[in-house]
Amino acid sequence: MNDPNNSHLNNEAEFTHLNEAGEARMVDVSGKQSTRRTAIAQGQISMTPETLNKIKKNQLSKGDVLQVARLAAIMAGKKTSELIPLCHHIPIASFAVNFTSDEMIPGIAVRAEVTSVGQTGAEMEALMAASVALLTVYDMAKSLERGMVISQVRLVSKEGGKSGTWSTE
Repeated sequence: MNDPNNSHLNNEAEFTHLNEAGEARMVDVSGKQSTRRTAIAQGQISMTPETLNKIKKNQLSKGDVLQVARLAAIMAGKKTSELIPLCHHIPIASFAVNFTSDEMIPGIAVRAEVTSVGQTGAEMEALMAASVALLTVYDMAKSLERGMVISQVRLVSKEGGKSGTWSTE
């Protein structure tokens, strides 16, 4: 279901992350059924063609940029609940992080896919993974270029749970 306007969201004026006193709280998901949930996020980092070429040819003194960024993405996704205050810790069943070099940007696009079987979605884990992958590319290549720009980090799709399937594709 393609619903970029989020019209499926509850229209009630109830805040789920606040208690009766207006204090922040973590939502109780214990009554929700465990289901298979998948989320995909993507983003990109733009850079000069020279920097992109050095990354593609593995010519940076810090090592293989994309392999380090892939590991950083997976680690970050697994630690999402430690960094986003009201985010639940979820059991991650699988994690895939893929990079595409794109001369049209010029730069690198990342796509992170997370699958979990649990009581809440994996959207935040996928978004965290994509974001940290791009931050890691920046960190690894900043000695070549400080003007790289991270952009277009977004959720592409999610499946599972009560709200079902949502996609921009």
